[in-house]
Amino acid sequence: MVELCVVYDKVRFEEKSIYDKALKKGIKTRMTDAKSITISTDSKRKELALGDVILQRSISHFRGLYLTACIEFLGFSVINKFKVGETCGNKLLTSLTLAKHKVPTPKTHFAYSAGAAMEVINRTGFPVVLKPIVGSWGRGVYPLRDDEVANMIIEMREENDSPLGRIYYIQEMVERPPRDLRCIVVGDEVIAAVYRYSAENEWRTNVARGGKAENAPITNELEEIALRAARAVGGGVLGVDLMEDKQRGLLVHEINNTVEFRGASNVSSTDIASAIIDYSIAVVKK
Repeated sequence: MVELCVVYDKVRFEEKSIYDKALKKGIKTRMTDAKSITISTDSKRKELALGDVILQRSISHFRGLYLTACIEFLGFSVINKFKVGETCGNKLLTSLTLAKHKVPTPKTHFAYSAGAAMEVINRTGFPVVLKPIVGSWGRGVYPLRDDEVANMIIEMREENDSPLGRIYYIQEMVERPPRDLRCIVVGDEVIAAVYRYSAENEWRTNVARGGKAENAPITNELEEIALRAARAVGGGVLGVDLMEDKQRGLLVHEINNTVEFRGASNVSSTDIASAIIDYSIAVVKK
């Protein structure tokens, strides 16, 4: 019997749903705290009780990423793979990968100093969006609408001790409705799609920031673009986020490696946790 292991560093709705559903399906399942795992260059697979296939669900990007590298080193099947996590966890790498594979995405500039960032902003014109290259839930994402705000935010970024804070990811502000789209992609299938609406007095659409989810139809266009985006980064279990540009149609602006699906589960008829489990078991049986 295949054993499933859910690796976490905080148990949220998603991890609990996957664990409970797997047990109901009669699948041997364990929950393992990422913070409790130690691995060395001399470790052997048999020394770690991690089952046959591992769902990497760590909230911490770097913890999850480098633990995945170690687990793959021992020969375990991990969902998602290290390269997928590396790409999706870094907005700069995601944008480059989408552009390389001709997936429609917002126009994005990269700069490596405060001066260069302001040159880009002045050349492209306001408004633009400044984002950290690593981060989630809309943290550190700022709409820049004039020189005063831009200079203030960039000065603040320069005072940040993190070297990633001095890499500037500057994206066009897409003319869109007050919502975006999240597609849950599992393998080669878009299993659910939701609109995410901004909360009152908030332009970001993250459910974690009070945004509201609503079921969205999976049109042929949406399915085609979401699957192209997922394949471009290496596939697996992913959240593909898109915006509806009034002129260009659907644009992919982010792909989530450890996708949250509480909001989608509340409005979708699809059993998302069950689909993730079935895919995970199928991967190890191939």
